[in-house]
Amino acid sequence: MAKTFTAPFSQTPQTAFAVTTQATSNEQSTSPSNVIELLTAGSDGCLVTSITFMPRSGSISVSNIMLWASSDSGSNKYLIDSAVAAAQSIYTYQAITRGSFETISEANPLRLAAGDKLYVGNKIAHSNGLIFFAEYMDF
Repeated sequence: MAKTFTAPFSQTPQTAFAVTTQATSNEQSTSPSNVIELLTAGSDGCLVTSITFMPRSGSISVSNIMLWASSDSGSNKYLIDSAVAAAQSIYTYQAITRGSFETISEANPLRLAAGDKLYVGNKIAHSNGLIFFAEYMDF
């Protein structure tokens, strides 16, 4: 195999958004239901530096938030991380609490291979939905 000495560097910051409303089930399998695609890595892979989530409006119960990865265009999804969305009631006079996958950061990015996909879901249905926001850079 020929070696290349041109290192790919991530250069252009990108963002991705997804909204979940239905409860995820079958999360113990490689085919969870009611998950939403968040992003697809570019042709040289990518670095994900942040994934956060927050309710869009209304009140939510404490909920398990899950992150899956797939390297075969979504045929098989593997649970790679989870977080907790805090219970809260949203009022016009207060900020909405945002949660995150704490294992993913600028200092500890999630590395994805070319074409890998990330999916998100939550264990409790939220009628107004949870919005997910990802920051990443393709190579």
